[in-house]
Amino acid sequence: MKINFESEKPIFLQVAENIEDSILSGSFEEEQQIPSTTEFSVTYKINPATALKGINILVDKGLVYKKRGVGMFVCKGACDKLRLERKEAFYENYIKGIVAEAKRLHISDEEIKSMIERGYENE
Repeated sequence: MKINFESEKPIFLQVAENIEDSILSGSFEEEQQIPSTTEFSVTYKINPATALKGINILVDKGLVYKKRGVGMFVCKGACDKLRLERKEAFYENYIKGIVAEAKRLHISDEEIKSMIERGYENE
């Protein structure tokens, strides 16, 4: 996990997104404990309140929950929930724009598919 202090994105959002990425990658599995706000603050040299604000975003989204006196844990189904959320965001943020530009350029759906396949092959 990395915090970019030069980024315009608030640190608490970076904390939340980094934890989400860790859930998606399997670094934090369902029902596994995540680092405490104190651990985040010491490791990344951030204010504990900032770390808590990022974690609370995940609590509000139903991705992590608190076990009183023990810590924060990844919810069952968090990975699937995140994957669905990110797929929808991918569609909204990328696909809609690609399709709109393709229509302006008179690129067919078959040509777009071919371009995407070419992109997969080159990666």
